Amino acid sequence: MPASPSSSAQAAREALAVRLSHLRRDAGLTGRELSARCDWHPAKTTRIQKGEVAPSDSDIRAWCAACGADEQVDDLIATSRAVDSMYQEWRRLHRNGLRRSQENAYASNAQASLQRVYVSNVVPGFLQTPAYATALLSSITRFQGTPDDVTEAVAARVARSRFLYEGNHRYAVLMEEWVLRSRIGDADAMAGQLRHLLTVMPLASVSLGIIPFAAERSVWPLEAFYLYDERRVAVETLTARIGVTQPRELDDYAKAFEGLSKMAVYGDNARALITAALDALG
Repeated sequence: MPASPSSSAQAAREALAVRLSHLRRDAGLTGRELSARCDWHPAKTTRIQKGEVAPSDSDIRAWCAACGADEQVDDLIATSRAVDSMYQEWRRLHRNGLRRSQENAYASNAQASLQRVYVSNVVPGFLQTPAYATALLSSITRFQGTPDDVTEAVAARVARSRFLYEGNHRYAVLMEEWVLRSRIGDADAMAGQLRHLLTVMPLASVSLGIIPFAAERSVWPLEAFYLYDERRVAVETLTARIGVTQPRELDDYAKAFEGLSKMAVYGDNARALITAALDALG
């Protein structure tokens, strides 16, 4: 697993490495002796114990067998997979296309009562129109070189909008003004998307704030993040989705969201910015 910018993922990876190191020591083995029993190079053992690489399922089985701890295999494999889920590369998630990840996002939306969302790049998926989503997901597919199932992925993405209208779901969305001006798709697709934002703004389930270009920054522009209730945060980078569950990090994202919300404008002032972006399309 690549090094993650999330300390939650790093801490979990290091905790797994410590557990494996303790197994080796409890068995009275040196790193070189364990490596010989596992039939791999000692450098591999060192990298696993330092948390530099993630052990595969077969590595964990071999490690436990060498230490006489077969009873711990299932638990350690489950822990390793949980760590792996904290840092998920987009190309890995999209190796069979985009539809599956969109369906997973649908489930996350269904389970959350409150979503606090900050975006500095594109409109959040649950507020996207089909034309906007098609243009965006097509560009992602081309960039990543993954299988093209954009039509199915768009349907799954747009389906999330149902939660704006049903159930007890609430969405607090903060959007940099740049998102309104960054053209995704042609002028018609972008105009349709901006009009849709104006349409959903009056919904009781939606609070939409726009952070103007000219706002004095108390919180610097960040990468997009989605805070689901008080349980977890999904941070989206160019190459990966990072899952954050560590309480102090959740607090940091909540604090950042509060600071960003104070810089945003709402209601008529937000509508004015959206309308100005719409007018600029000609």
